[in-house]
Amino acid sequence: MSTSIGGPSGDIAMTSKLSEIESRAASATQLEAVIGAMRGIAAAREREAQARLAGIRSSAATVGEAIGWVLSAAPSGYAPDPAPAESGTRILIVVCTEQGFVGGFNEHLLARVEWLKGDAPGEIFVVGTRGAMLARERALPCVWSVPMASHADDAMRVAGQIADAVFARFRNRASSALWLVHATPGPALGEQIVTRRLVPFEFARFTSSSRRQPPLFNLPLDQLLTGLTERYVYLELCEGLMQSFASENAARLAAMLAASHHVKDQLAALMRESRIVRQDAITDEVAELAAAGICAQSSPSIQVPP
Repeated sequence: MSTSIGGPSGDIAMTSKLSEIESRAASATQLEAVIGAMRGIAAAREREAQARLAGIRSSAATVGEAIGWVLSAAPSGYAPDPAPAESGTRILIVVCTEQGFVGGFNEHLLARVEWLKGDAPGEIFVVGTRGAMLARERALPCVWSVPMASHADDAMRVAGQIADAVFARFRNRASSALWLVHATPGPALGEQIVTRRLVPFEFARFTSSSRRQPPLFNLPLDQLLTGLTERYVYLELCEGLMQSFASENAARLAAMLAASHHVKDQLAALMRESRIVRQDAITDEVAELAAAGICAQSSPSIQVPP
């Protein structure tokens, strides 16, 4: 009576399992390469957005200085309209993302908008396709939306679209205030939510220029001041979008780092499983050879007649 260990069916099953493990490991390796590429793109875009902020803030400072010149050149007794108390419809602009892989980035922003809106009448402008979809799921009154910039240089164009829509809304309908909600990069690849009021415009923050020689104006002061304030609001929108773009890519970078760690752990587990299957195959083969040798020794020898 002979004892069989392993056998052809066992070898086939073990070979099939090893082939499956190797296929999964190859897929995981390809996925790790894709994740690495996405991580590099997110890091580059975050640095690019951070580099653009200095220029935007410099332009805003220049416009703010011009507002101060206009205020200083105004006749005595002239003052812009004071910021009224908020009443009526408010416009809330929330800057979300155009693409995914950002964790709870959009959910946090829309939760802030829900809290800020409360029970007061308000209209929500959503920047970013992902945010617009999520706003509809939350039944938020999204009256206008625009795709978010896909790269840093495109943020100024998107800010121009937002500014045009907002100023048209103010001209056509009575609105009391304009708020901007966006994320800004925080510590440890996180984000912080910034809420800022853009309208009513606070002229008190701009100090009058101390220049001895006042500048020459070719436009009426009211018209010039209106144009400068609209330009300043546009630059604030540019800054908010650029900060949000940097924060979005920081969130994507954090998500890709977490995904990379997960894939590496999965690859390590597959390698361990592959070694175990190979060791089992070798053990079965050695046991089968040993059993065959024992059977050969226990069999009676056949004498060949002379």
